[in-house]
Amino acid sequence: MPYLVDGHNLIPYIPGLSLKDLDDEIALIKVLQGFASQYKTRVEVFFDQAPAARAGSKSFGAVKAHFVRQDSTADKAIINRLSRMGKDAKNWIVVTSDREILVEARSAHSQTLTSADFAAEVKTVNTRNSSDLDKQEAPEVTEGDVDYWLEQFKDNG
Repeated sequence: MPYLVDGHNLIPYIPGLSLKDLDDEIALIKVLQGFASQYKTRVEVFFDQAPAARAGSKSFGAVKAHFVRQDSTADKAIINRLSRMGKDAKNWIVVTSDREILVEARSAHSQTLTSADFAAEVKTVNTRNSSDLDKQEAPEVTEGDVDYWLEQFKDNG
C-alpha cells in the first residue's frame, strides 16, 4: 500500500534527523526512498512552510514531495489529498500523529500509523539494509594490487 506522510511530524521520530537541520526535508526524503525501495511502494510526503519559490510538488523516484506554501499547512494539504482520492483513500496508509488528520483519514477509510510507529518500521528497514551490507564479503586485495596502486600514487617530486 502507498503512504501519505506528514513530513515535519515524522522528522523528530527518525534517529539522526532534526527539525533544526537545514536539510531535514531532503534527509527525510532519502530515508523514505530507502523505505519505498525496500517495500516496493510509493510515498507522498507533505512539508509546510515552503517559500513561494519552492512551493509545489517534486518527484524523487518512488517518493513524491509536496512543499506546501506558507499561507497553508501540510495538514490541510493531506486532508485535501484524501478528499480528492475519494474511495481510493482506503488503499493508502496515512502517517501522522496529528489528531485532526487521523480523524479525517479514518473517516476516509484509510489505514493510519502514528509517526512513532512508522519510524520504528523505517528503523527496521535501515537496520536490515545495513546488516545486509555487513554480510557482504570484502573484496580480496593482493599484495600485487597494493604495490600497483602505491606505484600509481607515488610522489614523482
